[in-house]
Amino acid sequence: MRIGLIDVDSHGFPNLALMKISAWHKAKGDTVEWCLPIMPYDIVYQSKVFDETYSADIDYIPLADKIIKGGTGYGLDNKLPDEVEHIYPDYSLYPELTKNTAYGFLTRGCPRGCEFCIVACKEGRKSYKVADLKEFWHRQKNIKLLDPNILACREHPDLLQQLINSKAYVDFTQGLDIRLTNERNIDLINQIKVKEIHFAWDNAKDDLRPYFERYKALAKHKPHGRYGTVYCLTNFGSTMEENLHRIYTLRDLGYDPYVMVYDKPNAPKEIKHLQRWCNNIKIQRSCPRFEDYRPTKG
Repeated sequence: MRIGLIDVDSHGFPNLALMKISAWHKAKGDTVEWCLPIMPYDIVYQSKVFDETYSADIDYIPLADKIIKGGTGYGLDNKLPDEVEHIYPDYSLYPELTKNTAYGFLTRGCPRGCEFCIVACKEGRKSYKVADLKEFWHRQKNIKLLDPNILACREHPDLLQQLINSKAYVDFTQGLDIRLTNERNIDLINQIKVKEIHFAWDNAKDDLRPYFERYKALAKHKPHGRYGTVYCLTNFGSTMEENLHRIYTLRDLGYDPYVMVYDKPNAPKEIKHLQRWCNNIKIQRSCPRFEDYRPTKG
């Protein structure tokens, strides 16, 4: 069969589902390529991660006997069959993005159930193991983990040990749950090769300062002279005073706060200015307090 693939979002990040679909079809002897609007196909797979707010759909109908749409951009109830989900990805689809880099999930699900996050609805309010590292890693120098909350998984010490044994540089792309860090797993994290650690302080009503203080006391990683980057969600039920409290607290503790904006297209200008001020180190250093920041026009 002739198979066509469409990465609807194409936001500079490889589509893992399409890489697995490609590997599965190639293993069956099928021809797989990026879909061309003028070419006929037996099956075309359209994968979309983001909703219409961030990603418009394609503006043509592929010439195919069968069109299969999947990904969270089309709904939360579509999943890959097990035989496809657990195949080694076809990294050749994205040669530049995946050069010496492996992508995958060791765990799925998250117990937090945050209102702004789709993980609980899509994968369940429990973190559970779905793979060992060897399923998607074959000695690449870099590993990008997509797990929503690996530390909430019961088997996370074993999974962290697998990352240690890999001797690869690991990026916990979705961040680690600072509330679930303890002396044992921080010791394991200290043994993993990382270029940067990510955490999140999304709910302004949570007092996470003690957890960040504990991690700081036990952590050995200090990339770029800081203890890690901390995502701070804004424009979702928090006041500007609460936003600045998180930012200033984290900065004082030696972390780099990083502002994320919920529903950014409709966010107030002040929130967008806050994001620009906070996330641009040069601007923040030249103007340490947001209250004194005056964004230029043009």
